[in-house]
Amino acid sequence: MDISVIVPLFNEEESLRKLYEWIKKVMTENGFTYEVIFVNDGSTDGSWKVIEELNSEDDEHIHGIKFRRNYGKSPALFCGFRKALGDVVITMDADLQDSPDEIPELYKMVTEEGYDLVSGWKRKRYDNALTKNIPSKIYNATARRVTGLHLHDMNCGLKAYRNEVVKNIEVYGEMHRYIPYLAKNAGYSNIGEKVVQHRKREFGKSKFGLERFVNGYLDLLSLSFLNRFGKQPMHFFGLWGSVMFLIGLVAVIIIGINKIVHLTCGTPAPLITNTPYFYIALTMMLLGTQMFLAGYVAEMIARSNVERNNYQISKEI
Repeated sequence: MDISVIVPLFNEEESLRKLYEWIKKVMTENGFTYEVIFVNDGSTDGSWKVIEELNSEDDEHIHGIKFRRNYGKSPALFCGFRKALGDVVITMDADLQDSPDEIPELYKMVTEEGYDLVSGWKRKRYDNALTKNIPSKIYNATARRVTGLHLHDMNCGLKAYRNEVVKNIEVYGEMHRYIPYLAKNAGYSNIGEKVVQHRKREFGKSKFGLERFVNGYLDLLSLSFLNRFGKQPMHFFGLWGSVMFLIGLVAVIIIGINKIVHLTCGTPAPLITNTPYFYIALTMMLLGTQMFLAGYVAEMIARSNVERNNYQISKEI
């Protein structure tokens, strides 16, 4: 099979039939063998009924996954990835803002130009500038700096992957925003970008609010930390715990020497407990000890993790 199209959705019943007819038209014109996997993320409208109707009309190409409740886009993509059989996997949103006309070129970039992953870039957007466009630019600039991936629109829902890529990354929580970074960490470094058309929403309203940018930054910090120290947490906690403890210890020694010098010279010496530096030094020692112990605990957890020795092996002979 050439292409698997994965469409995560939540309350998008008005657009599903039109989206499928558009995808079908593109596939037929280009002679692709394909499947479309609709992942119904706990919709409360008639989305699943529409998917069942489409499946009954064309069960060869239409497949559906129905969640009992709303879990989020990342779990929807994870389940879709697990089911996908196509050589190239395309993801797109169900709101008709992503154009299926982009599929042939995305497919070509993966199969002929050798990209592991191609991310869409909605250079011209039709969203609200204040609530989406400006925060999105700031968010993407930060993501480029942290991840080292020079993508203009990392959160774009329209992407293309080699099948091998989606089978070797785990998308969880709200990590769908950073799938290119997850792929890079898994060893798939040939990541490209394509300018794609962004269309105005025809039905309903956006399901994402401003909180996604706050969550996005927190997820980015988590991924960055886990990538560097996920398998060796002691390298972070032990290092900075030791540094903090030593700074506190040196400060206490200096305070003690200063007291001894005053006593030896017979000059008035203030009480050690009257100086704030003593408490700062003591706090540094306590925090350093706690961080060091946290590193031990984290190391024990990491060693008991069944994924500890799960490495990405591309070939064996």
